Amino acid sequence: MRISTQTISLLKGERAIVAVTAYDAIVARYADQAGVDLILVGDSVGTTQLGFETTIPVTLEMMLHHTAAVARAQPKALVVADIPFAVAHGDFAELLSACCRLMQEAGAEAIKIEGGAAMAPTIERLTRAGIPVLAHIGLLPQQFHQLGGYRKFGRSEAEKVMLLDDALALEQVGCFAVICEMVDGAVAGAIAQALTVPLIGIGSGPHCDGQILVANDLLGMNAGYVPSFVKQYAQLGEQVTAAFAEYTQDVKNGKFPS
Repeated sequence: MRISTQTISLLKGERAIVAVTAYDAIVARYADQAGVDLILVGDSVGTTQLGFETTIPVTLEMMLHHTAAVARAQPKALVVADIPFAVAHGDFAELLSACCRLMQEAGAEAIKIEGGAAMAPTIERLTRAGIPVLAHIGLLPQQFHQLGGYRKFGRSEAEKVMLLDDALALEQVGCFAVICEMVDGAVAGAIAQALTVPLIGIGSGPHCDGQILVANDLLGMNAGYVPSFVKQYAQLGEQVTAAFAEYTQDVKNGKFPS
């Protein structure tokens, strides 16, 4: 049975939601076979797969390409696609068109948008148009250059209040769930208790209604920095390197093909 946005919402209070990112059909298929609930085609594809230093260069066309690849795996998990940098802050017609293309052309079943209460009026227009929205608060990677880097949120009283206000405003306009990234664990727990929709955490402690990790991080396929909150469940990067090295030596030494 396929998982819907309603399925995700109803899991709150029942069990923890399991979410991962994926950017292609193969990883999406493996994740789905393992029983994850939600697959996010994140704009993190820019840093994990495409060689960019940030998510800023990722375009709508790139998101369409990778979302379609994930959708072709026909997962039971809910497929959610990111709206890339700045699109949600421009003309509403352009944003609506981007959402429609991600759903109609690429096969996404919901859309993720970064931003708090300031984005609520825009998101309300989308949800009224029948577009399911997964919200994203706390650290917003698309604001990397404005932030000057990545950091934890919710450590000051003002940020605690702002984060709670953001989450409540996004719930009120119809978001079926909220992602909180790099939020103080106690604050994230308080937000989860205040919401009637699920709060899915990444680097935000154990008190959320679910967790999401970047597939490359949990599989050990990173080219560089691994966030401190990540648990690596495999070291595929080392295994891939070893396989290529053995192949290289076999070809050079005449062992392949035998």
